[in-house]
Amino acid sequence: MKIGIIGAGNIGGNLTRRLTAVGHDVSVANSRGPQTLTELAEETGATPVTVEEVARGAEVVVVTVPVKAVPDLPSGLLDGAADGVAVIDTNNYYPQQRDGRIAEIEDDGITESRWTERRIGHPVIKAFNGTYAQDILDRPLPAGAPDRMALPVAGDDETAKAKVRALIDEIGFDTVDAGGIDDSWRQQPDTPVYGLQAGVAEVTKALAEASPERPATFRG
Repeated sequence: MKIGIIGAGNIGGNLTRRLTAVGHDVSVANSRGPQTLTELAEETGATPVTVEEVARGAEVVVVTVPVKAVPDLPSGLLDGAADGVAVIDTNNYYPQQRDGRIAEIEDDGITESRWTERRIGHPVIKAFNGTYAQDILDRPLPAGAPDRMALPVAGDDETAKAKVRALIDEIGFDTVDAGGIDDSWRQQPDTPVYGLQAGVAEVTKALAEASPERPATFRG
């Protein structure tokens, strides 16, 4: 499958490593240009490209940049992507630590991923946002393994969600359907599932125990 990854930080870099390892054709882009991705490309076989090119022909696009950088992504970002492209949003809103206050999220009460959808003009599937980057490399297990880690996955497009869940299974993790994007507050920072390294039952329980109230440490 052709996959485009926007962002080559901890999550983006390790998804590049894992997805190429299982045989996918990965293009990767960052804000500093493809010339800064030579080392990652040599390590993984991924193709470094510009942000404008990264979605070209892609069946899955991963957006893994700081929330504050999402509005700076080029318009028409997904022009040229494959029909039915699934867009994975790994982002988290950190108002005090990084992103500054975003009124739509805090005043209007929309989820972080709904805000991202509105910026890029395409539905997203929220996944990997609470996953430790190193776990992507260190914790994959075959399907059915008793200690296999599960990741919550939220989204409104059931076809795209199924595609993303199948991809996550392929790279070594179970998934739990966390509902639609309006439900994705259940996996935002400081919720019980955020950073949880556990299986399906524990992840399901943690999602159910989440509170919709945004904690003070994650308000601007």
